[in-house]
Amino acid sequence: MTATATQNRPLRALVVDDEPLARQRLAQLLSRLEEPVSVLGEAGDAGAALAWLEDRPGQVDVVLLDIQMPGPDGLRLADKIRALASAPQVVFVTAHTEHALKAFELEASDYLTKPVRLERLAQAMARCRKRLPAASGPVAVAVPDPSAVLLVQERGRLVKVPVSDIVYLKAELKYVTLRTASHSYVLDDSLTDLEERLGTGVIRVHRNALVARAAVRRLERRDDPDGGEGWAVQVGSGEWLTVSRRQVPAVKDALTEAPGHP
Repeated sequence: MTATATQNRPLRALVVDDEPLARQRLAQLLSRLEEPVSVLGEAGDAGAALAWLEDRPGQVDVVLLDIQMPGPDGLRLADKIRALASAPQVVFVTAHTEHALKAFELEASDYLTKPVRLERLAQAMARCRKRLPAASGPVAVAVPDPSAVLLVQERGRLVKVPVSDIVYLKAELKYVTLRTASHSYVLDDSLTDLEERLGTGVIRVHRNALVARAAVRRLERRDDPDGGEGWAVQVGSGEWLTVSRRQVPAVKDALTEAPGHP
């Protein structure tokens, strides 16, 4: 299946909630979307959901997940989902707003509060559809236009930074750092907006970082700051950036696309 076909097919979902009526209502809303989502399964607790996913690797694109459930809660399940070889995206659907920060630390694609509005659900599913990984097979990668630039404010003046010079962009607190081989700039733009403007010339390696495809050099397992084992990518500047488990396949693809790679 080509990357285009992957993007055009319906999203496939697993709905996880301990309340049968909540699962039914969510499935009905999904079926009413302009681009319907196919619900392939349901689960009433974390254990059943994890077993379903492990038995059917790669069969769903997104898990719509409640947080408050008997036994392990949705946050713990989301952490386990991240470790799966073919980890689907996670969208939390909950009546509680206080877990939003933790949810995004777990790399959730979105966080919806009950009762879920159809318009808000459509936005979440559109975001998930956009983040679908490219299927195996040749992928068309846009070559940066040598004339394309980003306008950056620096010390009261506007600077034109060629897009082809970008090594990575990283969100830090309330701003984004743009790194080239020789300089760093601070941007007010959001990382999401920059990702849309730069298109396939960049890869989102983590929720807080984009890397230019042409700047990818190496991918390794490395200890993360919390003492656990994770993945990191080395870029053209020699720096290492954390890679989320979900984005490892995309970084591997970029490595194979690099000039001179066997």
